Amino acid sequence: MDLKFIVREPENITPQTQMLVMLHGYGSNEEDLFSFRHDLPEDWIIVSFRAPNNSEYEGFSWYNIDFNDAEKFIDVEQAVDSMKQIMRSIDNLKHHYNLETKVNIMGFSQGGVLTYAMTLTYPEYFNKVACLSAYPEPKILKNIKGKKQIQHLRFFISHGNEDAVIPLEWGRKAADFLYELGAFFSFREYMTGHSLNQKNYIDLIKFFENK
Repeated sequence: MDLKFIVREPENITPQTQMLVMLHGYGSNEEDLFSFRHDLPEDWIIVSFRAPNNSEYEGFSWYNIDFNDAEKFIDVEQAVDSMKQIMRSIDNLKHHYNLETKVNIMGFSQGGVLTYAMTLTYPEYFNKVACLSAYPEPKILKNIKGKKQIQHLRFFISHGNEDAVIPLEWGRKAADFLYELGAFFSFREYMTGHSLNQKNYIDLIKFFENK
């Protein structure tokens, strides 16, 4: 089953048109990151997916979280199932728009955790990758590709130094992890909590604008 999504289409779409996929965080929805569309390249297709599961309080989630048990901070089965749904939905959108380009992707928090796993498992699909307030989760990083297959990827990694949801140290592991893989990335810390401040937002937009 395809995921629900909202989309902003450019005036003209060709097989070379760029597409950006957005994955929101736990308890949020597809409207959240979609607000960024006003500052993103006008000639891109912007797609924001809604996670398939209802979260505990409100909104939606890619997988359940037990906040009281670090060992259960990720429901692996749900996470894997969500990734399959995301990849299938991306395939269907590429076919719908007749796109020949690799996909750009941005994930916040829980969406960023899945973004690490999908882009390193299926790098041939992706181009620019932004992981915001997230971390690489070993439990779903089982089939990552080698340096040769991921060398075209470009990662933008950001984290708040006062993040009370996903500790900064977890985010910093991404830098070591990507360095060891030989990936191209920039890792930046900002004076904020589990969110994006203005400087983080400006740097993110610049990352996607740069050729």
